[in-house]
Amino acid sequence: MRTSAAVLCRDHASLEKLNSTLCELGMRMVACPSRQEALELVLAGRCSTLIVDFDLPGAEEVVRMAALLPPAQKPALLAVASSGWPGTGEAFHSGASRILYRPLDAQQVKEAVKLGRRARRTRRKCARHQMKALVYLEFDKGTLPAISIDISEHGLAVQAAEPVPITSDLAFRCVLPGSRLTLEGRAEVIWASDQGRAGMFFSQLSPASVKHLNHWLSHPSHRREKSAHSLLPPEDAHVSFAAASSE
Repeated sequence: MRTSAAVLCRDHASLEKLNSTLCELGMRMVACPSRQEALELVLAGRCSTLIVDFDLPGAEEVVRMAALLPPAQKPALLAVASSGWPGTGEAFHSGASRILYRPLDAQQVKEAVKLGRRARRTRRKCARHQMKALVYLEFDKGTLPAISIDISEHGLAVQAAEPVPITSDLAFRCVLPGSRLTLEGRAEVIWASDQGRAGMFFSQLSPASVKHLNHWLSHPSHRREKSAHSLLPPEDAHVSFAAASSE
């Protein structure tokens, strides 16, 4: 089966060049219409390479989220930019390993993809990790995507690309790892670190979400003997805690 490259780009000439070059490498290009679809492909492990056009709004966030994945799950991350683009440092800071300037050169694309695939194979030999899920945290100012670290019947531990605000009423939604079961409801953020990690206790789940979560947790590989402990902050993290409510 051919490996795939998820591509988030709107430039027709760049898409044509990428498609033809990836075909020569025996890869299939999956053009993503939105940032959400690109991230979901990455989280589902359905692409070995992620190519993002940094001229698009929110491109940095997509690469930053993908860069948070464990090494064995992380795809090769490539950025596309206009020649003379001033944000080269921003792209590398986000986690991109290579920048491809327009007009794209087939040989440069091939070299970047091959190096990325080689590095990914090396990482996969070093470690294997459980598949993570994309979690959407809904705030008044907008949606903050995060990646689940752990989940139990009590709540979620997540990793976001920026600090998660402490709040007692946070709407969230996600698809449970390794399934098509949707989980949505509200939670209390009980702790958050400056590095984007946070622990959330469920305060309200829809009846369908309760059913889906119980079904998912009933699978032997998903059980947690100390599920509440999994929501505690890491020992080495500088964190802020929600103030205890007064009686």
